Amino acid sequence: MRSLTIGILCLLSFLLVGAEEENVETINNEYSAPQPIGDTYFAQAFESVDVLGSSWIPSEAKKEGVEEEIAKYDGEWEIEEPKKQPLVGDLGLVLKSKAKHHAIATKLDTPFKFEDQPFIVQYEVKFQNELDCGGAYIKLLSQDDKLKLGAFTDKTPYTIMFGPDKCGADSKFHFIFRHKNPKTGEFEEKHAKKPSESFAHVFTDKKTHLFTLIVQPDNSFDMLIDQVSINAGNLLEDVNPPVNPPEEIADPKDSKPEDWDDRKKIPDPDATKPDDWDEDAPKKIPNSDAVKPDGWLDDEPDLIADPDSEKPEDWDDEMDGEWEPAKIQNPLCEDVGCGEWKPEMLDNPDYKGKWKAPMVDNPAYKGEWSPRMIPNPNYFQDLEPFKMTSIGSLGLELWTMNNDILFDNFIITSSREVADQWAADSWALKSGDEQSVLSGDGVVSGLLSATDERPWLWAVYALVVIIPIFLCARFCSPSKKGDLKKTDDVTEDDEAEEETQAEEEAAAEEEENTEEKEEESKTVRQRKKKASKSDLETKEGDDVDSGEASKDGSGDGPRKSPRRKKSQKD
Repeated sequence: MRSLTIGILCLLSFLLVGAEEENVETINNEYSAPQPIGDTYFAQAFESVDVLGSSWIPSEAKKEGVEEEIAKYDGEWEIEEPKKQPLVGDLGLVLKSKAKHHAIATKLDTPFKFEDQPFIVQYEVKFQNELDCGGAYIKLLSQDDKLKLGAFTDKTPYTIMFGPDKCGADSKFHFIFRHKNPKTGEFEEKHAKKPSESFAHVFTDKKTHLFTLIVQPDNSFDMLIDQVSINAGNLLEDVNPPVNPPEEIADPKDSKPEDWDDRKKIPDPDATKPDDWDEDAPKKIPNSDAVKPDGWLDDEPDLIADPDSEKPEDWDDEMDGEWEPAKIQNPLCEDVGCGEWKPEMLDNPDYKGKWKAPMVDNPAYKGEWSPRMIPNPNYFQDLEPFKMTSIGSLGLELWTMNNDILFDNFIITSSREVADQWAADSWALKSGDEQSVLSGDGVVSGLLSATDERPWLWAVYALVVIIPIFLCARFCSPSKKGDLKKTDDVTEDDEAEEETQAEEEAAAEEEENTEEKEEESKTVRQRKKKASKSDLETKEGDDVDSGEASKDGSGDGPRKSPRRKKSQKD
């Protein structure tokens, strides 16, 4: 069993070490930019650094409503490879600055008009550093021939805002569209319901993630991360505030009548206070059985000046006021007590408090009042909220406390097949190899990241760690008898072992002495029968001498067995 356990532990160690060594290898697959297989309104894979400043224009504007020193959109952008690159030559748009406002935008190849074709937008985000606070959402800007990309700000009208956002423990996956009121012409933001699935890992695992929004002409929508649906719904039912206002509203001019009684319970008008009810009785009374302890010091204060306290040398009475020593507890009061003695207070059994009449049903109760409902003068019914304002540009307008956020492989199309193939030729390639590249940070970091969405894994990890330790301690540790000393110093175990050994040796020696005496006595009896009287007397003298010699030499030489002496004598 011990050999099997050791073998299993060695195998696990070998696999972990091998995984670490394998993971630190850099995967350098040659990169080829994706090409759309069908019609698109926009496709950008950042094949060249030249697009920065030519088609992607950083904003030079200032943000309104903030302090002047941070109002400018001065966050830096670069076109570069990620720090850990599974595909050599794969470039992306990287947000480079911390704690700054960033804004950059580009024109669509063809404006998208919300008519009878689905709207699909898809892009990649890689948080190369774990995100603490910031966003990676995009704004699909409303079509405007007069729009100057260099003047793009948070006030620039957009049609859809989509993507991840986080600050602290609050993680969001936005889908916001601006709906135009057909009666007033004003726009109002409509927010999709919160996702039911967890997605917090995208901010911490440092992998490239694919974000996809699909809005259908039938008003349905689907929000996906890594091609898995995270949130789905309908524009007419699953947004807040609702697209269509209520048909009726409360009349703002209606008011509650003066004689309207909405009290469900009232004090009993027929109830009277009992004659023996004493409202003035105190809640607490002194304990009449209490007695002041002997030795109570009535004239001693609880606190006295600290005799060891000294006035600081730099104390200025004019500036600091009159100096007073610190106060300490009066040591004379520790045993019994000091000051004015007062008996303890007890609950007053006669206390009843303020008398109140019991509550009874109100016979005049009319119920809760509410204003009457009238037709909503602002009511409208829009059954096609899908038909939004056309989109002409795509922009990133962000504030973040973390840098090196990478964006890549934007595409806008009406074909799910086109979007999926685009992802297969880009995101799918790097996501497969990226796991190996990122594993260079260690197997342990990957295991810890997995617990973000699956907290129950902590129990599995605990068992995986505890069971091998228990087995190793149970079967691999040497027994007490086989323990080897690792030090020359005398230990408690050594002393106990020496005492036990000494006791065993003493018992063995005593047993041996007993056996010798019995053998010697037996030999003497046998010789008495065979020998003559004179010989017996001589022999007895010899035995006495031999016994004395044995006693004299018992401490200087090895003990001789009586059997051996008998054999020699015979």
